[in-house]
Amino acid sequence: MLKPVQYDVAADTLRITEIFYSLQGESRTVGWPTVFVRLTGCPLRCNYCDSEYAFSGGEDMALDAILAQVESYSPHYVCVTGGEPLAQRASLNLLTRLCDVGYEVSLETSGALDIAPVDPRVILVMDMKTPSSNEEEKNLLHNLALLHVKDQLKFVIADRADYDWACALVKQHMLEAQCEVLFSPVHGALAAQHLAQWILEDRLQVRFQLQLHKILWGEEPGR
Repeated sequence: MLKPVQYDVAADTLRITEIFYSLQGESRTVGWPTVFVRLTGCPLRCNYCDSEYAFSGGEDMALDAILAQVESYSPHYVCVTGGEPLAQRASLNLLTRLCDVGYEVSLETSGALDIAPVDPRVILVMDMKTPSSNEEEKNLLHNLALLHVKDQLKFVIADRADYDWACALVKQHMLEAQCEVLFSPVHGALAAQHLAQWILEDRLQVRFQLQLHKILWGEEPGR
């Protein structure tokens, strides 16, 4: 099992790459104004990663300071993302405190770190690593059993092999009945029309999605 990257210097401190206000580009709340809290660091190195700038750097922030900056936007939705947020232990404290304030909180996480300790009020958006990521072996399959109807499972698909692998996993674990399943094409690698057609041909009960933020703002970080 992967060991978390220990960036946190105390239980109430996190290494933060950025906090920004934008439209949610993916998942069930796509299009809704959302505050994003992007944590620094990730133990994975996926081929299709679009947030490599969050692998290092950042600044240490106390949880109180993070919550104050989030509050300044008066949001309803807050998304904790990365990097890999669960690589920092104190992210669990942040998620709970955000829920306590009354925000609708989602966590964008890979399937490579244990999700069991996450506050049950948090909406999990878990990214299972497809073969093209070159990180498939890092997936913790026991995480699948911890997902609930409020949660979402995302597959980022670069080619037909990824698609077939994702379909087999969904069928094997009967995931369509357990949580919402999302299929996304790798931006610039797989034509969105191809993935959409495969889903329709196979009568899959999954949600096709594009990255709205890239349609609106391209590759600009922090949007």
